Amino acid sequence: MASTSRPRGHALTNFIAVIAATGGLLFGYDTGIISAALLQLTPQFQLTTESAEIVTSAVILGALIGCISAAPLSDRLGRRRTIIAAATLFLIGTVIVTFAHTVSVLTFARLILGLAIGASSQIVPIYIAEIAPPERRGSLVVAFQFAIAFGQLISFITGYLLQDYSWRLMFGLGVIPAVILFVGMLFLPNSPRWLAMQGEFERAREVLRSVRKTDAEADRELQDIQDQHDEKAPLSEVFKPWVRPATIAAVGIALLCQLTGINAVMYYAPTIFADAGFGQSSALLTSVAVGVSMVGTVAFGGWAVDAWGRRTLMLRMIPGAVVSLVLLGFMFFTGQTHGWGAFVTAAAVVGYVVFNVGSLSVAIWLVGAEVFPLSCRGTGMSLVAASHWGADLIISLTTLSMVKALGAGGTFWLFAAVNALSFFFVLRYVPETRGRSLEQLEASLRDGTFAPVAHAKAQVSTR
Repeated sequence: MASTSRPRGHALTNFIAVIAATGGLLFGYDTGIISAALLQLTPQFQLTTESAEIVTSAVILGALIGCISAAPLSDRLGRRRTIIAAATLFLIGTVIVTFAHTVSVLTFARLILGLAIGASSQIVPIYIAEIAPPERRGSLVVAFQFAIAFGQLISFITGYLLQDYSWRLMFGLGVIPAVILFVGMLFLPNSPRWLAMQGEFERAREVLRSVRKTDAEADRELQDIQDQHDEKAPLSEVFKPWVRPATIAAVGIALLCQLTGINAVMYYAPTIFADAGFGQSSALLTSVAVGVSMVGTVAFGGWAVDAWGRRTLMLRMIPGAVVSLVLLGFMFFTGQTHGWGAFVTAAAVVGYVVFNVGSLSVAIWLVGAEVFPLSCRGTGMSLVAASHWGADLIISLTTLSMVKALGAGGTFWLFAAVNALSFFFVLRYVPETRGRSLEQLEASLRDGTFAPVAHAKAQVSTR
């Protein structure tokens, strides 16, 4: 059998990851642009705190529905076609939101965009993970999170540059990456693991041979996939005892990614800083600094997940988020956000973003796409995404109200406590997945050594 080295496979895998991750760019842009747009939407539509939260949260509700709906579609139609459907929704939602003239239409358009975002968050990481080789899976899947961060940065820069122009242009620019995603996916292959689950082993072999260095490597990987004998499993499978450790780890990270407060800062940073005494322009510039920090941190995380490991990265970075939030809460609680205090406050925000995004946000889509067996990977990732968006919906609906009730200082201290809890969760329940094939991870679930605490017990019992 031919085993000729094929450097083109490396480049093709990169290209697939970049095009698919454009869904993350749309994810980041459409969730981030609302923070700047709200400064114009609020006076134009006479939005109250509650109606501003509803407009903001419509995209989250849509994402919750979208990620749940994407699971059966991705298993039935394939990963590639589901991403194309999401790109179509991005285009439709962008056009409607750009020409909205009432709050109800604006909210409806944001709901459609949410459907696309939710579907993308469920399927794009799976698609990349099922095509990427084990040694590069971490950095390639994190490309999705990098695209999210880059999309949010673009939205912050756009919001700052267009602060004196129409919010319609802010939303309308989202059509560009939507077209790139739609057209690009038309030319990409389907997931080889999805093809194998459908019994199309020869087509799966063709895809693997196109994205692996040698034919022999591709054939060995296909044999490992076949040896698992995976068939589509019902939703109940993710709650069975043997899969439950993966569900706990992946869903736990998804919930904590939001409950630690990162999107509260992303959505409402300009509003919070404007209320604290920053001018509108200064508040928007602070958001740009936050976006730059996110992009740099996720780029670092893309290297660290394969160099350090997913679990190690989180355990090293989360404590920094706790310290940053404690300092941030102190600055707001004592009212020292003016003058020199403004710089300390902004530095604390950037520090929190670096350490939180560099840990939980980098890991969420990667770990979720890795840990579930093939038979319930689509369903499991849907549960991960639903948990993420459900928690995000709660946070986005309550952040401004929480700031009113507890003050910005109390709110940031509450998020600091949740960040501290997340450290201990990762320590106990999240395994290291670096360098392990998806089939090896499934084997550890079957033999009961998946979770760190279970693995430690197994080692003790064999001594």
